[in-house]
Amino acid sequence: MGRKSVKSKEKKMKRKEESAKMAVSLEKVDKANKVPDPMDFVKPFRKFDRNGLSLTIEFKRIADMSEEEIEWAFDLTKKNMQTLYEESEWGWKDKDKREEMTEDKALYLIARYTNNKPVAFTHFRFDMEFDEEVLYCYEIQVIDDVRRKGIGKFIVQILELIAYQTEMVKVMLTTFKHNKVAQGFFKNTMKYVIDEISPEDPLFEEGYHYKILSKPIKQKPNKTGDASNAQSNKAVVEPMQTSPVKAS
Repeated sequence: MGRKSVKSKEKKMKRKEESAKMAVSLEKVDKANKVPDPMDFVKPFRKFDRNGLSLTIEFKRIADMSEEEIEWAFDLTKKNMQTLYEESEWGWKDKDKREEMTEDKALYLIARYTNNKPVAFTHFRFDMEFDEEVLYCYEIQVIDDVRRKGIGKFIVQILELIAYQTEMVKVMLTTFKHNKVAQGFFKNTMKYVIDEISPEDPLFEEGYHYKILSKPIKQKPNKTGDASNAQSNKAVVEPMQTSPVKAS
């Protein structure tokens, strides 16, 4: 048959490398989804005692949530988001949002008063976004009474720390362009940036009403990593443990 060209060998090697990388990424996502309680990675963050609030944060899979908890989360999302959806091309549909919030992969962090009354939650998932393993934040909702007291930032920080502990590449989320409060919170307060997959081509400006934002997560040093790598990683995690500023 003759000798294969160098380019052919290079292409084959590249495909093998990409396949191996994908396998590693899928394994990380699968492993993250099997963690019994991701809050065990960040035990000090189970309590939020700041700005006049005394809250506990707990993790729940959708299968473990009561009907009452599911209805509360849905109703809060509808109250906060229905108008924003209706101002977009997506529109608001109870059935579609309820199905999204109750899919098998849905994971939740719920913030409660000591009397067990819920006041805030985030719906997130460990998943693949193209060829990257990510923690995707689907929702973060807060009741009116506790807004601008730091709980929103606190919950996002927890997601970032969980993403670090589970070796996700980034935290991602989708936000409406016309939701200026969310845009300001994530971009200015939490330092998220427009992700490379966000549809930002000017040709489509009128066709897309949302932005995809993300924040890269520094990876854990490997077992053979030197002290400088460990120190660099430490510098990334520690600032996320500072007191949250007041935000929506």
